[in-house]
Formats: sequence, C-alpha cells, structure tokens
Amino acid sequence: MMIDGTTALMAQAQTSAQASKASSIASQASGLGNGKHKTLAQAEEAGKKFESMFLSQMLSHMFEGIETDPNFGGGHGETMFRSMLVDQYAQKMTSAGGVGIADAVTREILKTQGA
Repeated sequence: MMIDGTTALMAQAQTSAQASKASSIASQASGLGNGKHKTLAQAEEAGKKFESMFLSQMLSHMFEGIETDPNFGGGHGETMFRSMLVDQYAQKMTSAGGVGIADAVTREILKTQGA
C-alpha cells in the first residue's frame, strides 16, 4: 500500500501535535503543585485545569478511530482541528460540573498544604 504525500504530511502533523500537547500537559501538571501555598480559589482552579486535561486526553482517545465524512465533513481540516474541538469539549464538561476529579484534586492540594 502506497501512502501519498498528503497522507504522510497529515500523519506527521498529527504526531507532532500530539507530542506537543503531551509536553504541554506534563508542564502544566507539574506546575499545579509547585510547592507554593494556594488559596482556595487557586486550588479550585488547579483542580479544574487538571480535570480538563484528563477529560481532553480521554476524549481524544475516543475520537481516534472516527474518520471524517468526505461528503459533509471538513476532510483534512477537520482532522487537524479535532484536538482543539476535543479540548473545548473537555473545558465545557469541566465547567458544567465535570466528573468529580477537580474536587478530589482540590482537596488533595489543600490537604498537602495543611489547610
């Protein structure tokens, strides 16, 4: 099976985007508990960010096998911007109450600070 240049370029772009996203998530996660004391509002914000990152990763795996519809979908453009759409889904899910991860992370941040 021969891969045309467009398909190879798309695969390379997706791999690069996933690696960049993983690096960004790792740096954000390490900054959540950077040793500084956080107020309740800061701890809650860190918990929400963590939950949003978690949901984004979970949703991205769910969307991996879904192909774009060539007749009504966006083709390569849809494929390229799917990660941004998934991030927005995760942020909306978190702001609508999420799945409870933010509350657990907030409690742990406050507990480790002795608050």
